Amino acid sequence: MIDLLELQRGQPGLTPEAGAFLAQAGVVCLESQGHTTGDALAVSGALGEFAEEIRWLPADAQARRTWNDLQEATEYGAVGIAILLVQRHTTHAILKRARKGTGFDYWLGPADRHPFQHKARLEASGLLKGTASTVRTRVRQKVEQTKLSARTLPAYIVVVEFGAPQCVVAQT
Repeated sequence: MIDLLELQRGQPGLTPEAGAFLAQAGVVCLESQGHTTGDALAVSGALGEFAEEIRWLPADAQARRTWNDLQEATEYGAVGIAILLVQRHTTHAILKRARKGTGFDYWLGPADRHPFQHKARLEASGLLKGTASTVRTRVRQKVEQTKLSARTLPAYIVVVEFGAPQCVVAQT
Protein backbone atom coordinates (compact mmCIF):
# COMPACT_ATOMS: atom_id res chain seq x y z
CA MET A 1 0.00 0.00 0.00
CA ILE A 2 1.17 3.52 -0.84
CA ASP A 3 -0.01 5.93 1.85
CA LEU A 4 0.59 9.56 0.90
CA LEU A 5 0.51 10.49 4.60
CA GLU A 6 3.86 8.69 4.98
CA LEU A 7 5.50 11.59 3.18
CA GLN A 8 4.75 13.73 6.24
CA ARG A 9 7.29 11.67 8.21
CA GLY A 10 10.09 12.97 6.03
CA GLN A 11 13.27 11.18 5.02
CA PRO A 12 16.96 12.02 5.52
CA GLY A 13 16.79 14.45 2.57
CA LEU A 14 13.13 15.45 2.77
CA THR A 15 11.62 17.47 5.61
CA PRO A 16 8.17 16.49 6.91
CA GLU A 17 6.87 19.84 5.67
CA ALA A 18 8.17 19.25 2.15
CA GLY A 19 6.71 15.74 2.25
CA ALA A 20 3.28 17.11 3.23
CA PHE A 21 3.54 19.61 0.33
CA LEU A 22 4.20 16.79 -2.15
CA ALA A 23 1.43 14.61 -0.69
CA GLN A 24 -1.17 17.37 -0.91
CA ALA A 25 -0.32 18.02 -4.57
CA GLY A 26 -0.73 14.30 -5.31
CA VAL A 27 -4.09 14.14 -3.56
CA VAL A 28 -5.45 17.10 -5.55
CA CYS A 29 -4.31 15.47 -8.82
CA LEU A 30 -5.80 12.08 -7.98
CA GLU A 31 -9.10 13.60 -6.89
CA SER A 32 -9.22 15.89 -9.96
CA GLN A 33 -9.27 12.70 -12.05
CA GLY A 34 -12.15 11.20 -10.06
CA HIS A 35 -10.13 8.84 -7.85
CA THR A 36 -10.84 8.11 -4.22
CA THR A 37 -8.62 6.76 -1.48
CA GLY A 38 -8.11 3.02 -1.78
CA ASP A 39 -8.06 2.99 -5.60
CA ALA A 40 -5.42 0.87 -7.31
CA LEU A 41 -2.24 2.36 -8.74
CA ALA A 42 -0.99 0.23 -11.65
CA VAL A 43 2.81 -0.12 -11.61
CA SER A 44 4.86 -1.47 -14.51
CA GLY A 45 8.46 -1.58 -15.61
CA ALA A 46 11.68 -2.09 -13.67
CA LEU A 47 9.96 -2.85 -10.35
CA GLY A 48 7.64 -5.46 -11.90
CA GLU A 49 3.99 -5.49 -12.89
CA PHE A 50 1.53 -5.08 -10.02
CA ALA A 51 -1.23 -2.97 -8.56
CA GLU A 52 -0.68 -1.06 -5.36
CA GLU A 53 -3.48 0.40 -3.25
CA ILE A 54 -2.99 4.15 -2.82
CA ARG A 55 -4.43 5.91 0.22
CA TRP A 56 -4.81 9.51 1.36
CA LEU A 57 -7.01 11.89 3.32
CA PRO A 58 -9.38 13.89 1.09
CA ALA A 59 -8.37 17.38 -0.01
CA ASP A 60 -10.42 20.26 1.31
CA ALA A 61 -11.43 23.39 -0.60
CA GLN A 62 -8.36 25.29 0.61
CA ALA A 63 -6.03 22.56 -0.72
CA ARG A 64 -7.82 22.61 -4.08
CA ARG A 65 -7.43 26.41 -4.25
CA THR A 66 -3.76 26.11 -3.29
CA TRP A 67 -3.16 23.62 -6.09
CA ASN A 68 -5.45 25.28 -8.66
CA ASP A 69 -2.54 25.15 -11.15
CA LEU A 70 -2.89 21.44 -11.95
CA GLN A 71 0.26 21.44 -14.08
CA GLU A 72 2.33 22.41 -11.04
CA ALA A 73 0.38 20.03 -8.81
CA THR A 74 1.08 17.21 -11.28
CA GLU A 75 4.81 17.88 -11.15
CA TYR A 76 5.01 17.85 -7.35
CA GLY A 77 2.41 15.12 -6.81
CA ALA A 78 4.34 12.79 -9.12
CA VAL A 79 7.51 13.37 -7.11
CA GLY A 80 5.71 12.39 -3.91
CA ILE A 81 4.34 9.16 -5.36
CA ALA A 82 7.70 8.32 -6.95
CA ILE A 83 9.46 8.78 -3.61
CA LEU A 84 7.05 6.42 -1.84
CA LEU A 85 7.18 3.84 -4.62
CA VAL A 86 10.98 3.74 -4.66
CA GLN A 87 11.14 3.69 -0.85
CA ARG A 88 8.68 0.80 -0.67
CA HIS A 89 10.16 -1.36 -3.43
CA THR A 90 13.91 -0.74 -3.12
CA THR A 91 16.38 -0.29 -0.26
CA HIS A 92 16.60 3.45 -0.98
CA ALA A 93 15.37 6.62 0.67
CA ILE A 94 15.75 10.27 -0.35
CA LEU A 95 19.14 11.53 0.79
CA LYS A 96 19.39 14.90 -0.87
CA ARG A 97 17.81 17.09 -3.56
CA ALA A 98 19.94 17.19 -6.70
CA ARG A 99 21.01 20.50 -8.17
CA LYS A 100 19.55 21.89 -11.40
CA GLY A 101 21.30 20.70 -14.53
CA THR A 102 22.17 17.24 -13.24
CA GLY A 103 19.37 15.52 -15.16
CA PHE A 104 17.67 14.03 -12.09
CA ASP A 105 15.74 15.14 -9.01
CA TYR A 106 17.11 13.32 -5.95
CA TRP A 107 20.07 11.34 -4.66
CA LEU A 108 19.02 7.98 -3.20
CA GLY A 109 20.71 5.74 -0.68
CA PRO A 110 20.20 3.72 2.49
CA ALA A 111 18.29 5.55 5.21
CA ASP A 112 19.66 3.50 8.08
CA ARG A 113 23.32 2.87 7.18
CA HIS A 114 25.97 5.27 5.97
CA PRO A 115 23.63 8.20 5.63
CA PHE A 116 24.38 10.49 2.72
CA GLN A 117 26.26 7.78 0.83
CA HIS A 118 24.77 8.11 -2.64
CA LYS A 119 23.76 4.81 -4.23
CA ALA A 120 21.30 5.80 -6.96
CA ARG A 121 19.45 8.68 -8.59
CA LEU A 122 15.72 9.42 -8.92
CA GLU A 123 14.03 11.32 -11.74
CA ALA A 124 10.26 11.76 -11.42
CA SER A 125 7.75 13.17 -13.87
CA GLY A 126 3.99 13.43 -14.02
CA LEU A 127 1.13 13.54 -16.49
CA LEU A 128 -2.31 14.56 -15.30
CA LYS A 129 -3.95 12.46 -18.01
CA GLY A 130 -2.16 10.66 -20.79
CA THR A 131 -2.25 7.70 -23.12
CA ALA A 132 0.04 4.68 -23.04
CA SER A 133 1.96 6.30 -25.88
CA THR A 134 2.46 9.62 -24.06
CA VAL A 135 3.62 7.78 -20.93
CA ARG A 136 6.16 5.73 -22.95
CA THR A 137 7.39 8.89 -24.67
CA ARG A 138 7.86 10.66 -21.34
CA VAL A 139 9.77 7.68 -19.94
CA ARG A 140 12.12 7.76 -22.96
CA GLN A 141 12.63 11.52 -22.56
CA LYS A 142 13.48 11.15 -18.88
CA VAL A 143 15.87 8.25 -19.52
CA GLU A 144 17.71 10.50 -21.99
CA GLN A 145 17.67 13.36 -19.49
CA THR A 146 19.39 11.26 -16.81
CA LYS A 147 22.26 10.66 -19.23
CA LEU A 148 23.39 14.21 -18.40
CA SER A 149 24.78 12.73 -15.21
CA ALA A 150 25.66 9.28 -16.54
CA ARG A 151 27.68 7.64 -13.84
CA THR A 152 28.13 4.19 -12.50
CA LEU A 153 25.18 4.86 -10.17
CA PRO A 154 21.82 3.60 -11.42
CA ALA A 155 18.90 5.94 -12.03
CA TYR A 156 15.25 5.21 -11.35
CA ILE A 157 12.91 7.06 -13.68
CA VAL A 158 9.30 7.15 -12.46
CA VAL A 159 6.52 8.59 -14.61
CA VAL A 160 3.20 8.96 -12.80
CA GLU A 161 0.02 9.30 -14.87
CA PHE A 162 -2.88 10.39 -12.65
CA GLY A 163 -5.73 9.58 -15.04
CA ALA A 164 -5.48 5.77 -14.78
CA PRO A 165 -3.67 6.12 -12.22
CA GLN A 166 -0.45 4.39 -13.20
CA CYS A 167 3.33 4.52 -12.77
CA VAL A 168 5.94 3.33 -15.22
CA VAL A 169 9.39 2.79 -13.75
CA ALA A 170 12.59 2.52 -15.76
CA GLN A 171 16.06 1.87 -14.41
CA THR A 172 19.33 2.75 -16.10
